[in-house]
Amino acid sequence: MTANTLPDVRTPVAPTGLYTPEERQRRDATKWTLVQGVLAPLQFVVFLVSLTLVVRYLWTGEGYVAANVSIVAKTAVLYLIMVTGAIWEKVVFGQYLFAPAFFWEDVFSFVVIALHTAYIYALFTGALEPSALMAVALAAYATYVVNAGQFLWKLRQARLQSEGRA
Repeated sequence: MTANTLPDVRTPVAPTGLYTPEERQRRDATKWTLVQGVLAPLQFVVFLVSLTLVVRYLWTGEGYVAANVSIVAKTAVLYLIMVTGAIWEKVVFGQYLFAPAFFWEDVFSFVVIALHTAYIYALFTGALEPSALMAVALAAYATYVVNAGQFLWKLRQARLQSEGRA
């Protein structure tokens, strides 16, 4: 090829996707994929129950203890899914967090964790009044919904990538 010729545009270019073939194989082979597949919907169910209890408390003033217990449970599941997710990333991508394919999801996950942790701190230190404490929980839950959406989008991308290769 000379300096005045352009490359053949008909030459196929390797598609960029969420996973390389090797990463896809590691993803499909690891037990951590199943763990994430179980914990993610479990966390969502815990979130829905907890959100209901928080809204009930804010609406009626009843069920403060139940709301707090549910938020602590949601936070525990969040911590568990974060730890197991980091292990999954290590197995699939070779690093515990911030793999390029999931960089922004991991960044936002830390915002979610920070807000949940702020809630836990405030609950156990008594740093906030009940309504402010519930506001922190709702902020944590709002960020969780955004983060869950990020991961659902990645799941969809992975499925589309799989279908494209099938």
